[in-house]
Amino acid sequence: MECANERRFGSVSGNLVALRPAAELIFSAMAEQIMYMGSQARLMTADELLRNDIPNKSTELVRGVLVVREPPGCWHGHLSARLTFLFGQHVYPRQSGMLFGQDTGFLIGRDPDTVRAPDVAFVSATRVSGIARRGYAPIAPDLAVEILSPGDRPSEVLEKVADWLRAGCRLVWVLDPDRGIARVHRADGTIDIVREDGALDGEDVLPGFSCPLAEVLT
Repeated sequence: MECANERRFGSVSGNLVALRPAAELIFSAMAEQIMYMGSQARLMTADELLRNDIPNKSTELVRGVLVVREPPGCWHGHLSARLTFLFGQHVYPRQSGMLFGQDTGFLIGRDPDTVRAPDVAFVSATRVSGIARRGYAPIAPDLAVEILSPGDRPSEVLEKVADWLRAGCRLVWVLDPDRGIARVHRADGTIDIVREDGALDGEDVLPGFSCPLAEVLT
């Protein structure tokens, strides 16, 4: 003879079996809604980045997505300042163009917006009319310099170099202080490696500029 408790437990078990498909449908619908909301998330614009204020952080905008990083370390800043000084000795007396310090933003992509910030940049005198006193210049520099930090991921560095070149940058230098080398990327796709006993050359982007890499990395 079946007891009351067995009948009751059997009834509950049956209800659970009946409810399982409904629960799966609910969870499936929730997952689809989350995916939809993610795909519809509004991307940030360059104007919004300009108004954005994240204290003590470095920011960029990559195809509408905000990228937040820790500020570079002291040695990184020293190398950036030193190279800017060396550039300045050549650029300013000749009025060759404008130099830009670390983390200056350039608007190099639209819809979605991309604002990249090199460690040092040079824009030739023939193109500086596109630079306003406010906001990000909607141009790529003629020469951009990236200085590697210990935590930089190679894939992210290559992506940034590619962004510069696609936007019209003619020369990109990637300095690797730990290895004592620099990689020279050109608009035509060629790449050279400059070792510490070699020299960085401005080529046709900054004619006449040449500086021993060892002097930059000192």
